[in-house]
Amino acid sequence: MVEFPREDWPVTTRRTHPGVVFAVLAASVMSFSLLQSMSVPTLPLVQEQFGASQAQASWIVTAQLLAASIATPIIGRLGDAYGKNRMLVFAVAALAVGALVAAVAPTIEVMIAARVIQGIGGGVIPLAFGIIRDEMPEHRRSSAISVTSSLLAVGFGVGIVVAGPLIDLIGLHWLFVPPAVVAGGAALAAALVIPTSPVRATGGVSIAPAVLLAGWLSCLLLAVSQGPTWGWTSPAVLGFAVAGVVVLLGWVRAENTARAPVIDLRMMRLKAVWTTHLVALLVGFSMYASFGFTPQLLQTPTASGYGLGLTVTQAGLVMLPAAAATFVMGLVATPLSRRIDPRLLVVAACGISSTGMALTATWHDAAWHVAVGVGITSVGIGLVFALLANLIVAAVPAEQTGVATGMNANLRTMGGAVGAAVATSIVTATVQPSGFATETGYVVTFAVLSAVMLLAALAGLLVPAGPQSRRGRSLAAAGAPRPSVLTAR
Repeated sequence: MVEFPREDWPVTTRRTHPGVVFAVLAASVMSFSLLQSMSVPTLPLVQEQFGASQAQASWIVTAQLLAASIATPIIGRLGDAYGKNRMLVFAVAALAVGALVAAVAPTIEVMIAARVIQGIGGGVIPLAFGIIRDEMPEHRRSSAISVTSSLLAVGFGVGIVVAGPLIDLIGLHWLFVPPAVVAGGAALAAALVIPTSPVRATGGVSIAPAVLLAGWLSCLLLAVSQGPTWGWTSPAVLGFAVAGVVVLLGWVRAENTARAPVIDLRMMRLKAVWTTHLVALLVGFSMYASFGFTPQLLQTPTASGYGLGLTVTQAGLVMLPAAAATFVMGLVATPLSRRIDPRLLVVAACGISSTGMALTATWHDAAWHVAVGVGITSVGIGLVFALLANLIVAAVPAEQTGVATGMNANLRTMGGAVGAAVATSIVTATVQPSGFATETGYVVTFAVLSAVMLLAALAGLLVPAGPQSRRGRSLAAAGAPRPSVLTAR
């Protein structure tokens, strides 16, 4: 176990106006979300400009996904223990550095390395939620969490929308410069205005659980993300899957015996926590695959018999309702949750998204048809993202906010990796000699995504209703002691 100095930035010891804090957090979260999605519609161009294979180009997405999955819970835990303000500056600075490296990358290998650095910025997610809990007045906290959570989905949609126009205007490499500037400004602002964390977890950070967490996440996500490329029964995929399971078992043992675990597994056993995580996993499965494959459907040439032949820019504009719907639902989530049980809203939101995906599967003969389906899908996605964040924050002690929200975000990402892999397998299995997938491949894909969202709705029924998710009753229900479960044992 290691201990780090607890001194904080000397200029941040005084409290800052909550509105200023929220603006910095919003810019940080949007920077990460934009960089996460901007590369999705550009993979064919990356492949062309660097002379890379399709498998190499796919690592532009996989590398960032792996790095974010590992960094998010670990940075969240470090923020809980040593200062969310310091770790936020580190995470956002990593985003800026990664974006700048991508902007000047001369080879595909350097571009992949840049994406790994960007993935470290995934730590902004748990840190933002933790700082909101620390700094926002109680009457504004729920709304701030809802909007911040919805910005993750908004940023993902906006990244897909703006990637095409920016490439047309300034080229592939310059695509990363605007996010780098925003992230760099957010890092500087965070260093100057984010106050010192008033709530800290006790103890240091145990090295063994952190290393094992990185190990099993890497192995399992590699197996899932590369399954469609390497083959699901290939020795490499099976080897990574088996190794992931073995390391996972070792990680569970290490966390249960560590003085200061990265993720306290007693907390994960709380019903309000594991049920919300399950919903996040299933929602991530459908959302990432839906947002990733809708542009591909739109860009399929008309020669295929069903494609619309849109450009990257035109396909992005069809996705514009997704960004708008997710943002609006983030604003209305809190007022709705004051009148309606959040658990029922989660169920309804998942049902709405399922309907939108089913609509896309069966009704995609024109661009506006797809825009309607995407819009309906995003109404549910925006609402459920905002609600899940508040449910998690309400379910855990203040000093565990970072690691709990980080794991929730992580499970969404892991679900997205599995969803994208499954969707890729379905679509590529129907590729014709012409090189285009059949329409049936897309129909089946969106039907599967719709069915998984229905499973998420059923999982939502398991989430405890109302005040049961509050700290005291949750801990009592789990039989855990009242003091912080992160206290050194």
